[in-house]
Amino acid sequence: MIRPILVKADFVIGKNVVFRNANEGDAEFILQLRTNPIKGRYLSPTPSDLELQVDWLRKYAKDNSQAYFIIEDKGGERYGTVRLYDKRDDSFCWGSWILREGSPSGFSIESALMIYHFALDLGFGRSHFDVRKENESVWQFHERFGAVRVAEADSDYLYVISLSAIQKSISRYKKYLPNGIEVKSQTGFAVV
Repeated sequence: MIRPILVKADFVIGKNVVFRNANEGDAEFILQLRTNPIKGRYLSPTPSDLELQVDWLRKYAKDNSQAYFIIEDKGGERYGTVRLYDKRDDSFCWGSWILREGSPSGFSIESALMIYHFALDLGFGRSHFDVRKENESVWQFHERFGAVRVAEADSDYLYVISLSAIQKSISRYKKYLPNGIEVKSQTGFAVV
């Protein structure tokens, strides 16, 4: 059995969405998203300090335990963020998923599909994550994708999604990502 690895990619390219590896130049954009009273209300608190965000991104650049992406369109306009982290055997966690107001229709579904495609290609077979109980639209979204609520904490529902549920959702929502993803890294293009 191949052990999954969590690696960063320079770009993960879908049908309309591009994930670009986050860098220090994204600090202000990320801070605006995370401190937005509506978009950031279900996230862990983020201080409104740009230098702290820049420092976090500097540390992230050296951290091989996670992949943090800026969600863009193919023209390079930034719409949000998403992150893969917390590798546990063949399971990964994903979160920090924020799409700004005015994001194109379908970006949420396509970005979720891209996360799962990318993770499966890295060798993962399932996912675990938590969603704030108050964030009803997001936990309903995950449940439609096949995630199963397995526990709850004070403010969160805890979920897992199996390989078969992931594959079923990839098939069910294929029109959003009909050709899978393309990954670009420093070593060149790899079709995955």
